Amino acid sequence: MNNIAEENENQEMNTEELETQNVDVEARDTELDTQEESNAIEEVNALSPETEITGEETMEELLGIYESSLKKFEEGQVVTGTVISVGRDMVLVDVGYKSEGRISIQEFIDEQGNVNVKVGDQFEVMIEVWDEEEETVLLSRDKAKKVKVWDAIKEIYDADGTIEGVITNRVKGGFSVDIGLQAFLPGSQADLRPIRNMDEMVNKTYEFKILKYNKRRNNIVLSRRVLLEAEREKLRAATLEAIENDKVMEGIVKNITEYGIFVDLGGVDGLLHITDISWGRVKHPSELYSVGDKITVKILSYDFEKERVSLGMKQLTPDPWTTAVDKYPIGSKIMGKVVSLTDYGAFIELEEGVEGLIHVSEMSWTRKIRHPSQMVTVGEEIEAVVLDLKPDNRRISLGIKQTQENPWEVISQKYPVGTIIEGKIKNITEFGLFIGIDDDIDGLVHISDISWTKRIKHPSEVYKKGDTIQAVVLDIDKANERFSLGIKQTQSDPWETVAQRYEVGKEISGVITNLTDFGVFVELEEGIEGLVHVSEISKENVKSPKDHYQVGDSITAKVMNINSDERRIGLSIKRLEDDDDDRYLEEFAKNMRPATSSFGEILRNNIQEQIEANKTQENKKDK
Repeated sequence: MNNIAEENENQEMNTEELETQNVDVEARDTELDTQEESNAIEEVNALSPETEITGEETMEELLGIYESSLKKFEEGQVVTGTVISVGRDMVLVDVGYKSEGRISIQEFIDEQGNVNVKVGDQFEVMIEVWDEEEETVLLSRDKAKKVKVWDAIKEIYDADGTIEGVITNRVKGGFSVDIGLQAFLPGSQADLRPIRNMDEMVNKTYEFKILKYNKRRNNIVLSRRVLLEAEREKLRAATLEAIENDKVMEGIVKNITEYGIFVDLGGVDGLLHITDISWGRVKHPSELYSVGDKITVKILSYDFEKERVSLGMKQLTPDPWTTAVDKYPIGSKIMGKVVSLTDYGAFIELEEGVEGLIHVSEMSWTRKIRHPSQMVTVGEEIEAVVLDLKPDNRRISLGIKQTQENPWEVISQKYPVGTIIEGKIKNITEFGLFIGIDDDIDGLVHISDISWTKRIKHPSEVYKKGDTIQAVVLDIDKANERFSLGIKQTQSDPWETVAQRYEVGKEISGVITNLTDFGVFVELEEGIEGLVHVSEISKENVKSPKDHYQVGDSITAKVMNINSDERRIGLSIKRLEDDDDDRYLEEFAKNMRPATSSFGEILRNNIQEQIEANKTQENKKDK
């Protein structure tokens, strides 16, 4: 009985405990429902702030409101999300959906490989994939950016505004520009003028005008030229109002040609001619300036109708020729730089805008300069003497030989006329020999002064280059820089004693050296010749000596006359025949017997008179 009573008591106690536990469970369930309801209200309020929640809605009503709010998201929609986790491959982003959205980690890796995202970051994302059944949400931050850029492009285009971009690289026909999206900049729209070096614009930031765009085709066309033209037009109007003669302005080199520089004065172009760049020599403007250089110029003239502006740069400084007379007096020594060489001389720059000419004749006292390059080179600094100055003609004559003593001034004292000198043959020409003396002075032995007696056709027949010879100083012409020498003068002239050795009337013998139509040349000794004129060959009429004689024949003739000054000896053959006739007559007269009649006496007298007459006539001819 006791056992039964105990069992009943235990059962009653267990029943009470179970009831107590059930009450606790119900209380906990009620508390959970309340918390879940509170959380649901918060989530609904967060997702749908426009929906008013009173707190009296049932759990089912709240979940309905929550579900309806989630359905508002669509693929392609841009929303704001918060990073809640950064993984190796994905970044989880809370966009207010019951499941987190995922973004590929590649969208956050920069060029150096760094991951640029952290928990808590907020940014706009675009919903790429929305799978409600699988509760999968794929997001993209890059595409969200592009959507925003397209919206901005539309706003800028509609407002006729501008957009900033970076030229990333060259492409066919133009450039690729990063404006958040890749846009195309045609080459013709990159600048006001054709671009010579297109690579210079790459990686630079500019303002652009949107010419057209097509979101569906992902096509955007930009222009920089439109903005430059508008800016230029504003500058042009301001520049036109400011331009006036003699005004000094700043400009930018726009283009360079061989005849000058085109300068942009601010929407208005002016020409700076090459002759107005500098007072000095300018071979080509590109030697001094490049496209894009800023320069200062002076307005020389302006044609308002044709809008032509002539510019000057050298006019900003005084003309150096106005002070040249004071700076470079005649006879003064100056230093200058060789800037140009011509066949006739060298141009020396004394200062910018002032150049002098050294003629080839003023480069050396003794050398024959054929080209100035034998003495100077371009770029060389040299010393010279001012010989003449004509500032009105902008000419200065210079000389470099004047910086040294003139050897011709002392040569006559060193080698007076009659001095015997010795030197080597430096050159041989058809008219004579050039003998080196000293100080680069050469003496000339004319072909006629080589020998007293020899007939020389060319000096090379007797001498060769490098031979050492002796000669006599014949004449020194300092004015014309000529030094005359003679070789034959080192010996006495054989013609001085010809008259003593070959007396008039003397019978001589010689060898025929030449036959001409007018006579026969006979060599009496080496270098001494006599001429038998054709009229003195025979009493008979001789048409040509060649019909009677040959070169090399030995003949005998009579000396008719001698002219030592002209070096001529006249000979006669027929005079020998006259002498023979006279001898015959004399012998005949001596051997005649006395005449027996007066006729004989008369005959002897006539013969004697004839002999005397012949002798008288012969004496007259000799004289």
